[in-house]
This record gives sequence, structure tokens and C-alpha cells, in this order.
Amino acid sequence: MLRRQKAKDSGLVASAHGDDAVTSTVDTLDAPADGRPAGDRPAGATPDDLDFTPSRTLTPEGLLGEILVERGAVSQEQVDAALTTQKDTGERLGEVLVNAGSLTDEARAEALGQQFDIKVGAVGRSSVDPRAVGLLPEPQARDLRAVPLSMSGGKLLVAISDPAKQGLLGELEGTVRMPVTLVLGTEGEVEAALERAYSSASAVTDAVRVFEARAQGRGTQAGPAADEVDANAPVVQVVSQILTQAVRDRASDVHIEPMGDRVRVRNRVDGALHEVLSLPQSMSQALVSRIKIMADMNIVERRRPQDGQIETVVDGAPLDIRVSTTSTVHGEKTVLRLLDKSRALYDVSTLGMPEDTAALYREIIRSPYGMVVCAGPTGSGKTTTLYASLMAINSDEINVMTVEDPVEYTFPTINQIGIHEQAGVTFAAGLRSILRQDPDAILVGEIRDVETARIAIQAALTGHFVLSTIHATDAVAALHRFLDMGIESFLLASSMLAVVGQRLIRRSCTECLEPYEPTVEDMAFYERAGGKPRDVFHKGHGCSVCSGTGYVGRIGVYEVLQITDEMRELVVRNASVDDIRKLAVEQGMVPMRDQALRLVADDVTTIAEVMRTIYIL
Repeated sequence: MLRRQKAKDSGLVASAHGDDAVTSTVDTLDAPADGRPAGDRPAGATPDDLDFTPSRTLTPEGLLGEILVERGAVSQEQVDAALTTQKDTGERLGEVLVNAGSLTDEARAEALGQQFDIKVGAVGRSSVDPRAVGLLPEPQARDLRAVPLSMSGGKLLVAISDPAKQGLLGELEGTVRMPVTLVLGTEGEVEAALERAYSSASAVTDAVRVFEARAQGRGTQAGPAADEVDANAPVVQVVSQILTQAVRDRASDVHIEPMGDRVRVRNRVDGALHEVLSLPQSMSQALVSRIKIMADMNIVERRRPQDGQIETVVDGAPLDIRVSTTSTVHGEKTVLRLLDKSRALYDVSTLGMPEDTAALYREIIRSPYGMVVCAGPTGSGKTTTLYASLMAINSDEINVMTVEDPVEYTFPTINQIGIHEQAGVTFAAGLRSILRQDPDAILVGEIRDVETARIAIQAALTGHFVLSTIHATDAVAALHRFLDMGIESFLLASSMLAVVGQRLIRRSCTECLEPYEPTVEDMAFYERAGGKPRDVFHKGHGCSVCSGTGYVGRIGVYEVLQITDEMRELVVRNASVDDIRKLAVEQGMVPMRDQALRLVADDVTTIAEVMRTIYIL
């Protein structure tokens, strides 16, 4: 208190944004007063329907001028000069220093974060959840300079640039009726986020309003085909906005799902689905038709599943989109797989394999003949591993050919064949044609049937190196998948070099990593699985960088099952999965679960994420 009084006497009090307490709730609150996260509110509920009362006040610690001098951001002389200017202009001290060129926006934000104990985040790189934006009206958001970013764990994450605005958090929570967690950004970052959030939200809202007005005027739900190709048509604008949002969110897939009373749009980010948009059911048919037109699909056929492909540009970057539609009881569901052509391809060293596993895998793929198979469910990164393997072995001295459905990423020095079933180009037919092209190495995008499997194995037995993928739970199960298809065990044992089992697991956000107490179920799994004992576990609590999820990006988790002579004997005898796995571990294979638990021990991921992705008993 003596220090504060001394500062007042010296005139530094004007450097603060005020000595009054700022009404706020801090991020120690766990849930809104009704006990439900925002995503679990009753349909149609508004903030006024729910009972919520802000519970705490937050007082700034110290004065901004003192903090800036202590941090070395400015000198005392610069502060004194700014105070003199402030008396004439009435601006805040931070604004005066920034305008004078004495202080950067970033340094000002860091000082304000220290003064109000608010974390400074990379607001400029943050994605914006339209559901969160919908909780705060645009005029109020612009007046408060506050941008809702995401909802997680019953809290709303809001980016601000001026934490000293009187009653800021009280007004925010009074409007959204749920606890608010603040993240601090610079003026420029928050301004850009406001434009990004409310321009896109208002664009979708306006487009939906126009669509419904036109539909009501025509007396029908579906618009004419002309609406689906006119660049100014509402449905065209909505589809464009859906794709733009997906790219900004780093989504791998977009699910457009008719739910009976609405159309739900969800983005898969880092392997998990998040709802980003809710549209009226009346738009369902028009949305699907627009996407089908873009993908050159049959818009008349609505009962039979269809596949297509779109090439477009989003935010200045080329984008390939694989489209799949299927009929449900409420209408056609559409899934878009986004393939960013500008993304750099991986090499084996960056896949996430431990060094010993990566060294073994590099040695295996240098073999002149034989077969290597990547096994895992959809979305586990099998294709990425195959491409990395191709990059490792490709050279001018060998002829490398692929047969894929579709060709996702093109290589200038590799001969790639795309599947076209209507033209009779199937995996089996493409593989047969490749064998007449004098290949050294062959990549088969996926083994789906016994015919493709048999040709691939014959190619491996006749002196070719074959890479492929198969859907299976792990490396050992993949061997039995081949046997289930009808491949003879002696052919499988003779042709197979190795099977790679893999998953993609989310990384904890390093920007908001903090200690936490795992649940009883998580700890029971961790101890049962043989996890390394620890006193403290860490996870991301949610910030602007990770959009409140606590995770950013993914890392591969691998197990490499090398087919040794002893393993071949077991395969020929049709040994059980347990016997093959036991021998593989004895011979040095580190199971995926053990690899994942190492990542938990290194605070790369969490026990809950391992249970969600790699729950193997």
C-alpha cells in the first residue's frame, strides 16, 4: 500500500487504467450455474432462460507505468513524458506510449496481462467457433472489444485487448450467462478477430435469411438448380463459408448432417469432431445439390451413395476435397475430406516414431523386394506414412509406381494411377497393368479385397517391393485380416516383411500446459497398462491457441512387427493373435500402447487421449 501511495504522490497514478476494482469471474469456475455446459443447453434456450450470477471481482495488481519500467519496456523518462501528454489528450498511458513509438503493442499486452493476471495468447492465430460468437451480439462485442473464441468445459473463452474497461467481465457474463475465461491480445489482433468472427457469422445469417425468404416466396423448400450455381445465391455463399471456416480451423473433414429439425455442420480438428454451425433443415437438399454440382456428381440420384472430388481455392491456397454422400432417414449426409496441397509432406524422421523404431523401419523399407503394410482405422495416418516411405526410397535409379483412390498428393518423379471404377480401373486392374510397366517399387493405396491382396502378394514374391495399407486394429490383427480374406498362410509368411500398426494422437497444447489430477478411471488404466509412476501430470487447460480444446496438432504412435523366421513359422501354423503378439514383444516390438504411455510420461499427451485413441487391453 505504501508503494501505491508513493506512486500516487509522484503522479504515476495516471498511468494506471484506474484503481477501481473490475467485476469479473476468473477461470476457477467449473460450470455455469445450471450445471450444464453451453453445448448441453435445451434446444431454443436463450441466456435469459438460464440462471447465472457472476461471483468474483478481479483487482489490478500494481500500476501500468511501474510495471512497464520494471519490465524494461520503457524508461521512467518516457513514462513521465507520456503522463504529460496524457493530461492533454485524456488517452490511456499505454495508448500514448504506443502512439509515440516508445512501446510495442505486444509489450503493452504483456504488461496489461501482468497487471490483471490474464494470460496473453496468440489471438491472431486463433480459430473462431461460430456457436461461441452467437452468444455475444455484434454491437456489444465491438463496444467491449471482446471476441468469443470457443466453448469448452462449460466456459466461454473470450479474447480482449483492454482488461481495464469498467465492468467488462460482469457485462460479458451477464450477457452470455456462463463463466468467462479471458485471454489478452493486442489491439490489432482483437480487431482482426472481430472482423473474422462477425463478418463470417453475419454472412451466414444473411444468406440463410435470404434463402428462407426465397423459398417461402416459391412455396417450396428446395431452390431451383440456378440457385446452386449462381455465385451470389445464398446456398453458394453458405458452402463457401463452410469451406473457409474448415480451412481456418485446420479441419481434416467436414460433416454436413441432416438431423430432422436442422442441419448440423461439424469439423474434425486433430481427430475430434466439433460442431461449428447449425442451419435450417430447409437448406439440407440445396446444400447437398450445390456440393454435388461442384464435385461433378449426379444431383438427381439421392438414394445411392456417391463419391466425387472438388478442386478449389480457399484463402488463396489450392485445396482438393474428396466428397462422399450417403442417404439417411433425414436426408443425404455429406462428408468432405480436405487435402491441403500446400502442406509439406513428411519424411520418416518427422512421423513421430521413436528413434529405435524409425531406424528399424528405414532398414526394412530399403529391402529390394517383399511387402510392407500399414494397419489402422480410417484417419490414423496410414497414407502419410506410405508417402513418407516413398520419399525415403525414391530415386532416379528405380521405377516407382502407385495405384490410389484417389491420388491425394502428386509427385513429379513418381508414376501415379488413379482409380476410376466406371472406366474399369480398379485396384486389381491397375495393379495388373503396373506389373507390365517394369516397376521396382509399387504403392497400393488400400487392400480392400482378396483379388487385390493376392496380386500384391504375388508382386512381392516375384521381386518387387510393395507398400500398402489395410484396415485393422493393430499390426498383429492385420496378419489375420489377410488370412480372413482367404490368403494362404504360407504365401503371407513368404511375402510379408513387416506390418506397421499406427494411430494419430492429439498433442497437449504447450501454451496452456498446467498440472492436473487424472480421474480414478484414467489412473486405473494408466497403472494397469504399466505407465511410469508420476507425482504430477500435465495437460492443456484451453486457450486461444488451441481454441479451448487443450490440444494442438497430432503425433503418430507406431508399432513395427518385423516378420522373422520364428514369426513365419507361427503364421504358417495359423497361430493365435496372442501367440504372435507375445513373440513379437519378445523380439523387441514396442506395442502402440506402450509408445503412447511414453508420450504421457513426457507430457506430450494425456491419459484420457490415450484411452480415447488406443484403448488396447
